[in-house]
Amino acid sequence: MASNVRIIPATIRQNSANGTHLNAKRRTAAYARVSTDSEEQLTSYEAQVDYYTKYIKERADWEFVKVYTDEGISATNTKKRDGFKQMIADALDGKIDLIITKSVSRFARNTVDSLVTVRQLKEKGVEVYFEKENIYTLDSKGELLITIMSSLAQEESRSISENVTWGQRKRMADGKVSLPYGQFLGYEKGEDGLPKIVESEAEIVRMIFRLFIEGKTPSAIAKHLASQGISSPAGKKTWQVATLKSILTNEKYKGDALLQKGFTVDFLTKKRKVNEGEVPQYYVQNSHPAIIEPEEFDAVQAEIERRKSLGRPSGCNSPFSAKIVCGDCGGFYGSKVWGSNTKYRRVIWRCNEKYKGDKKCKTPHVTEDEVKEKFLEAFNSIFEYREELITNCRLAQKSLCDCTDLDLEINELHREIEVVAELSRKAIYENAHTAIDQDKWHERNGSYLERHRKATERVDEMESLKRERQSKGLMLENFIKTLESCKEVLEEFDKRVWMSAIDIISVQPEGQLIFSFKDGTEIKV
Repeated sequence: MASNVRIIPATIRQNSANGTHLNAKRRTAAYARVSTDSEEQLTSYEAQVDYYTKYIKERADWEFVKVYTDEGISATNTKKRDGFKQMIADALDGKIDLIITKSVSRFARNTVDSLVTVRQLKEKGVEVYFEKENIYTLDSKGELLITIMSSLAQEESRSISENVTWGQRKRMADGKVSLPYGQFLGYEKGEDGLPKIVESEAEIVRMIFRLFIEGKTPSAIAKHLASQGISSPAGKKTWQVATLKSILTNEKYKGDALLQKGFTVDFLTKKRKVNEGEVPQYYVQNSHPAIIEPEEFDAVQAEIERRKSLGRPSGCNSPFSAKIVCGDCGGFYGSKVWGSNTKYRRVIWRCNEKYKGDKKCKTPHVTEDEVKEKFLEAFNSIFEYREELITNCRLAQKSLCDCTDLDLEINELHREIEVVAELSRKAIYENAHTAIDQDKWHERNGSYLERHRKATERVDEMESLKRERQSKGLMLENFIKTLESCKEVLEEFDKRVWMSAIDIISVQPEGQLIFSFKDGTEIKV
């Protein structure tokens, strides 16, 4: 028998490119976004919101839901777009039937994100309409067009990213410096676009450097600033140790700038990493006004290295931290609590290495009161020779801290490096344009490279020695100021005098304390 086919007509019309349910309004939302927070873009953003609100409400077959928005962010990925994520969540929960947006590039410049999102919505029967390209995603040609347009948008984003990166590097190569002024202590953007000193903040920066040179740790400086009611660059009452370390090591405070310390690895994810040689860096000298004198800044770097070499703790707030050493083994004394849960509780200082080896140190423990009492005795014993000490310190500054000879040698070495670099460049050019014996050429060029290496290593040595001398000079200057400020013998312990006067204390096995002052004077008590 012949087959008989009977057609049963559809009773419900599906969503088409421009269609609606037979007797129902489509719940419609819009998405608006601008990529920067400039005034012009924000005007565009407000205009988009107003336009889509009116556009949806004017359609009789649409029911207005909401205009979802994101301000001042990039669309290369959807991770931080709260408005976008909320819209997708509402659509997947069945609250939206149609989403309208200006263009594919406004929706996402990442092909993968765009397609994944569109397919998720499509499975739930939610359509997206891209007005500029006139694409409806439930249309049969929609996904193909979306793939093409998203790919173009992604390549546009790549091109923009590369152009921005090129522009930034061109500015760096030209020595133009820009700072994150919002959270950069001491500077604001001047009328000429260059960093301008904010004197009230600059005083805080100078205080931080001065306190560090006087012997305080970053942790102790943080506590001091908080006690003075001084807010951090982020406007917080407490200071992070990492913030202070960053300030103490930031070359911009001496008027120089190292540019491109980090770079963007992927223009889509915006992931950044520390520059470890993957891309060029630019060091600009005298790029803007200095808050800290270069000599003082270099001295602080030398002091940081010195403390690292000594193994000095950076997180202790006690003025005695890393000041007391064992005269038996050379280890540092640390604070220990005896009877912590009893009424006899007290804090003592003892060699940290005392019970670590087979041979125990013979040096006794000391208390803070004992150290303070003996410090007063030691300091007051040199006070009667105050004028002579000041004179000797001035002489020591001139003889031991003078960097004239180092500067001359460093300048000669830099000239040597320039000459060798030019010789090597000429040798490479000659080898590329003429036929010469390759063994002899490699030997000659190798000698240039060796000269360059030795000169560079010597420069590093000389600059390290220069920083040490500058650091010693600043310490002596602080010691001199301390002596000059003390008009009479000390009656009680003064932490400021302690920090600027004492270099180290050595506890002897017999119980004596040897106080080594910053000028090299030693007093046994």
